[in-house]
Amino acid sequence: MKILRKIIEIDEELCDGCGQCVPGCAEGALQIIDGKARVVADRYCDGLGDCVGECPTGALRIIEREAEEFDKEQVNKHLTERGSDPGDKINTLPCGCPSTNIQTFETFASCQEANRPADIVESGGESFLTHWPVQIRLVPASAPFLKNADLLVLADCTAVAFPTLHRDLLKGKVVMMGCPKFDDVQDYINRFADIFRTADIKSVTTVVMEVPCCSGLPMIVKKGMEAADREIPMEEVVLSTRGKILTRS
Repeated sequence: MKILRKIIEIDEELCDGCGQCVPGCAEGALQIIDGKARVVADRYCDGLGDCVGECPTGALRIIEREAEEFDKEQVNKHLTERGSDPGDKINTLPCGCPSTNIQTFETFASCQEANRPADIVESGGESFLTHWPVQIRLVPASAPFLKNADLLVLADCTAVAFPTLHRDLLKGKVVMMGCPKFDDVQDYINRFADIFRTADIKSVTTVVMEVPCCSGLPMIVKKGMEAADREIPMEEVVLSTRGKILTRS
């Protein structure tokens, strides 16, 4: 049944197919088709316009027109189906870059863990990464690996400074990383807010360097929680520039 309601409209002349709006839509209503952003189905679009701010050309706007009612049940089904196949084109931005392809990796069962070579275990050389992508700007709130996850939010430099990061911090967690100095702070806040609203995150650990430019990352995460009206257990870890843990609170 069609009703008069708010819904997204896309100006095809302004749209350059960059795909930045796709991960910005938590309901999965947008997809790049034939080089342009399209609404996959009216019933997936809630009309709130979270994706509008993601468009660098101003091609997206909210209008009122007759459209199918927003259907949350169908959205959940759509997101589940989309997440069931890591290679699905809906999960890949139009550039085709592998960095945007959502993937979930196999993890070790307990018996496999016990049989790993001792030198790998002791050196921390085994990767505990369970998914892709890892950059904050590339992870959509609908990514299946976020559901009920313990989230590890890293400032970029920590991955280089901390020699046993995989073994001591990453194991059992979903990681997102970025730079609070050079990246868009408000975009980070909005993205975390979307994630906290939709993914039922169990806990968050932020890891930053002792340098001042890193200190904003925990605050960004907290502001995301506030915007999402969520209270999630959070731990903050600060590393020295030599890779030692200075504080953990």
